[in-house]
Amino acid sequence: MKKHPLFFFSALVSACIIWCSGLHAQVKPADNDPSHPFSLAGRWDLSVGEQGHTRASWLEVEVSGVKTLVGRFVGAGGSARPVSVVHFNQGDFDFNIPPQWEQDSSDLVVKGKLYADHMEGTFKEPNGAVHHFTGVRAPDLKREGQVQWGKTITLFNGKNMDGWHISGNKNQWIVKDGALISPHSGANLISDQKFNDFKLHVEFKYTKGSNSGVYLRGRYEVQIIDNPPTDEPNSHLFAGVYGFLPPSEMPTKGPDQWQSYDITLVGRMVTVVANGKTVICNREIPGITGGALDSQEGEPGPIYFQGDHGPIMFRNITITPAK
Repeated sequence: MKKHPLFFFSALVSACIIWCSGLHAQVKPADNDPSHPFSLAGRWDLSVGEQGHTRASWLEVEVSGVKTLVGRFVGAGGSARPVSVVHFNQGDFDFNIPPQWEQDSSDLVVKGKLYADHMEGTFKEPNGAVHHFTGVRAPDLKREGQVQWGKTITLFNGKNMDGWHISGNKNQWIVKDGALISPHSGANLISDQKFNDFKLHVEFKYTKGSNSGVYLRGRYEVQIIDNPPTDEPNSHLFAGVYGFLPPSEMPTKGPDQWQSYDITLVGRMVTVVANGKTVICNREIPGITGGALDSQEGEPGPIYFQGDHGPIMFRNITITPAK
């Protein structure tokens, strides 16, 4: 009997569905099976215990091809670093990362165990120190609907440091001529108020060779650094989201000039306008950057200014929170 062409088409579609379903089953195991290597895939917010304190870290694991696990890692400092291979065996995993800013020559060694809803493990630093960590899956932070903005808040009154506190070393911040000034490296400056989604305006000025940053929710750094305007855009340079998102162009005016950032953060999506030019437009920030206050990405957080990398000045700081 001669079969109608539609019969062959339907059979082909059915075969494709069966084949694709089988392939999908190989790539994505049951969510409650921590022994399967692909269960490690995703983004993880890590908390590391160190000398009585907790510092933030971050891990992203992806499946490369049919069986290899690769990733990116962010430590307490520095930027996101590639992980060439993550070894996994029945829930246990480990990987090594070469030094970045560390002065030692040994690798950072990470070993952990995956459970149904979290991970635990150790970091062995290049200097031999061992720290314990825990991790949970990072929230996606997706927002539904159009953002409704509230009233604009003045974060700095131009007269004193009311509404701000320091973290770290002895306070070197002063107020002069309507500006917050860090005349030399020292403590970081943190707003008392915490925010979820917002629009931030800030003006800043740095000296030759200096380096600072604006941390959004205390976790995501928009870089401030004295690099030449002729430099190719880079996530480690002016107006980049440190280690993750490069600006589309290099809009810096250079040292000893007042400059501005207008930054909108909604969930993970960020827009950066530097000196009137949109250089990052509604891009996703994958995770925390080095120097984050914590890794609690689902929680509101403060605005914080980096004060430990050289002289920096800030003024005209306003924020418009989402309702």
